Order: sequence, then structure tokens, then C-alpha cells
Amino acid sequence: MNTIGNVLEIKRFAVHDGPGIRSTLFLKGCPLHCLWCHNPESLASRPQLACYAHKCINCGECAAVCPTGAHSMVDGRHVFDRAKCRACGKCEAVCLGKALRLYGTRMTVEEAVNLLLEDRDFFGVDGGVTLSGGEPLVQPEFCFELLTALKREGINTAVDTCGDVEWDVFAKILPVTDHFLFDFKQADSALHRKLTGRGNERILANLQRLSDAGAWIEIRIPLVPGCNDSEVDLRAVGAILGKLRIERVKILPYHSMARSKYAALDMPDTLPRVDPPDDAAIQRAVAILREFGVNAVSGKE
Repeated sequence: MNTIGNVLEIKRFAVHDGPGIRSTLFLKGCPLHCLWCHNPESLASRPQLACYAHKCINCGECAAVCPTGAHSMVDGRHVFDRAKCRACGKCEAVCLGKALRLYGTRMTVEEAVNLLLEDRDFFGVDGGVTLSGGEPLVQPEFCFELLTALKREGINTAVDTCGDVEWDVFAKILPVTDHFLFDFKQADSALHRKLTGRGNERILANLQRLSDAGAWIEIRIPLVPGCNDSEVDLRAVGAILGKLRIERVKILPYHSMARSKYAALDMPDTLPRVDPPDDAAIQRAVAILREFGVNAVSGKE
């Protein structure tokens, strides 16, 4: 169990990442770049240092320990040169204002299993461990070995996926995955490419094959005004999902609370400048999908 993964973080006592109470392991790296991504720190596979400037107290501790000169003090003010940063994490450890955060750490499967098993007493009958991201399956060997080790321990497993990986990856983890939380962005491939950077042909093919294999699937649709919330969009989704073996479909309201992350990572803020859908919009989407025989529910419930 020495395979190494690029881990973002572990979220404990999660209740929206599959059945029961779960611990969710977030991995870095994703093939999609959705405009509305609320985890931009998970997109790149490499570790990244975030600098939350509004928290900085200009103590200068980071500049004192940085081996590359990425941090400096100019006229008593902190200056961060990201081009010089190697994401070693030394600055995060000494930052008095907690303005610096390193996103990403290398971890073996054994280390991850040991951390996750610390929570097993809280899982109860239905809970367990969920792998999320980013897209966890861009690290296929790490995921397979981790899921296999968890199943040996009798832990319920789930994978939260965007679906855009080779089918061979799904085929390999199927025997050790109890639940698939499958994101569905947009039915039209051209629009999908515009919104996420890639078409959806492979995603739909994988979803069909998972359904044919009898996998437990929960579809998750982020409802983003102006992107995928029109009646035409929703009916196109319903026409696809209505033909599949799906446990349920959750409609998740878009939110823009990740703007500070984009700024802290010096990433372009692509979040749509729209208001989150209200309860009426969510229920309208639920009603449309139910016309196609889909067990659609509000993700806010």
C-alpha cells in the first residue's frame, strides 16, 4: 500500500457525500474546468499555496523561512511572488495570521487508510468513506488500492465522479465501490464543452455502462442559472436519465462562495455572476425530471 496520491483534504462527519455519516477524502486533479467550480484548489494535481491577503497581518514570518524568496517584506507589507513558490509548506506552518494555506499533500494508501479508519466508529450501518475531488479517478491506482483496502476492513465505499475517465478505470473499481455519485452538467455536448472545457460523449458512455452493470448511482446536477436550468436543458437531461437505472437524482443549487479561493490562488474567477436558484427553481427542475420517471429530489433537503 505504498502507492502515493495527491490528497487535498479529509472532511469528516459528511452527510451529503453518500449514505449515512461519512469521511470524504478529496483528491487533487480534474479533467474538467467547470465555470462554476467551487473547489478550484482541486483542479491542478500539484500542490498549491493559497494566499488569503485579507488575513495577512504582515508579521514577516513567512519571508524568514521561505527558501526561494517567494515571500518578502516591502515597506512593511507582505509581497508574494507565486512564480518563485515551490509549495513546500514551510510558510504555512509559521503564518501567524493563518493567511497562507497549502492545498495538496502526498500521501500513501496506507497513510490514507489509517486516517480514514480513525472515523469508523461514527459510520454506523449506512456510512463509510467517499472519494471525491477534483476527480478522484484521475489517480486510478491510488483509488483502486484505497477502495480495496477499505472493503477489506468492511467499510462502505463511494466515489464522487465527473465520469470523464477511461472506462477501464470504472471497470476496475466496480467490485470495490458500493455507490457512485455521478455529476451531470449538461446534456448537449457542445454546450458541455463550452461550460466545462470538454465534450460529454465519454461521460455519457460511462454512465450508460455503469447503469448496465447494475451499479448504485446517484446523479448530481448543479443547477446553474443561464447554464443548464432552462426547460430545454432539463428535458434533455430527463430524456437521457429516464432510460437508465438510477437510484435518484439530486438537484444542487449553484453558489458562488468560492470567489475568495480563486483570488487566493491567483486563478481567473470564472464563477457566473448570477443569483443562486431559489427553492421554486429547484422544485421546477425536480418536477420536470420526474416527468421522465426519474426519482429527482432537491439537494437542499
